[in-house]
Amino acid sequence: MKKLLQRTALAAAGLFVVGAQAGPFILAGTDADDHGDATATANLDGWLFMQRALENLAAGVANGNKTVYTLGSTSDALTAANSAFGFSSLVGAGWTVVNIDGVAAINAFFASGGGAGSAGIVMLDSSDNNVTGGLDAAELAALTTNAGAINSFVGGGGGLFSQSNGYGWLSALLPSLSVASDQETGLALTAAGTAAFPGLTNADLSSGPYHSNFLGVGSIPVLATGIGSFSSYNVIIGASGGSIINPVPAIPEPSTYALMLAGLGVVGFMARRRRAL
Repeated sequence: MKKLLQRTALAAAGLFVVGAQAGPFILAGTDADDHGDATATANLDGWLFMQRALENLAAGVANGNKTVYTLGSTSDALTAANSAFGFSSLVGAGWTVVNIDGVAAINAFFASGGGAGSAGIVMLDSSDNNVTGGLDAAELAALTTNAGAINSFVGGGGGLFSQSNGYGWLSALLPSLSVASDQETGLALTAAGTAAFPGLTNADLSSGPYHSNFLGVGSIPVLATGIGSFSSYNVIIGASGGSIINPVPAIPEPSTYALMLAGLGVVGFMARRRRAL
């Protein structure tokens, strides 16, 4: 019996270690940075969605890093990213935020030994050719060039949040997952989305149009869809771990991590109780 309990404890610990080798990701067809705001005390609408996305990802980051890197954000887009972070629970948990802008800086970030090794979460802004400070065409091309590094970052335990940015890097990794360009208004959270983003409402997500939806998502959970005749549009998707090309098909609720630790504690208690007997 003692050996059985030891094997059970090792198996549970092994499951935890496997999970620790992969990070979560959230991919959105939105440009929520353009459709949000903040009061003196809270984010609103699209900026609240960005905040909730960061908070969800932070709970699943497994590489031990506590820095959010925003890539390609300037002016209005950078204001939105900083507000999403600034009102989030990450600040109280000891996280920091750093902005990287420009092709050379993005390439250096993903280069061997670059900034990605210190990142907990990478945020890829929406594209608008820098009209309001999002990724421009050259920066989007740099992301596609670094598609493999993006996948490795997530596979190594980092979290990724990406909004409507052409998704050339995603197509390079997953040709079977296509991205259609649209401009519609109105989003509805799925049950998985409601669990992933506590306190977020459909109205928060519908304060402006979305610009992309995902086709051929396979087992990746859909977190928000279009509404009405566009209800088949998969506008926000995400997974709790793995990598972009090999995702773990689940977005955990905030309590999942605690439950996992509690399960390991129960195994340990059973082993100690057996030794006492």
